[in-house]
Amino acid sequence: MGKKDKKPEPAAPAAPFNNPFAGLSARREELPSKPEPVKAPEKEERKGPARAVVRMERKGRGGKEVTVVEQLGLPSAEREVWLKALKGALGCGGVVEEESLVLQGDQRDRLPALLEARGVRRVTVG
Repeated sequence: MGKKDKKPEPAAPAAPFNNPFAGLSARREELPSKPEPVKAPEKEERKGPARAVVRMERKGRGGKEVTVVEQLGLPSAEREVWLKALKGALGCGGVVEEESLVLQGDQRDRLPALLEARGVRRVTVG
């Protein structure tokens, strides 16, 4: 038993650390007791077109399928905004042709829900 059993020396007290929030405890009385509830803005019902007709078309497009949205009755600037939102939601390309929106691919299954969310009251899929 050549090794001597040494008891570990007690650790020196740790140096106080710098707490940047220590000074705030003295100012606790200045804080409000409860936060004021934030009022949620009232949701306005979206007013969109009364009707939209959704159909798939292949003729005259080299065999490519496109989905055409017609009879929206939107001004030209508003059609561009709607097209951009629909393209982003569906993940496809598209273009405005005269009074209708033309989206690439067969989007007839997914499109009615998106149109109703934008305020279209009646969507006819053909």
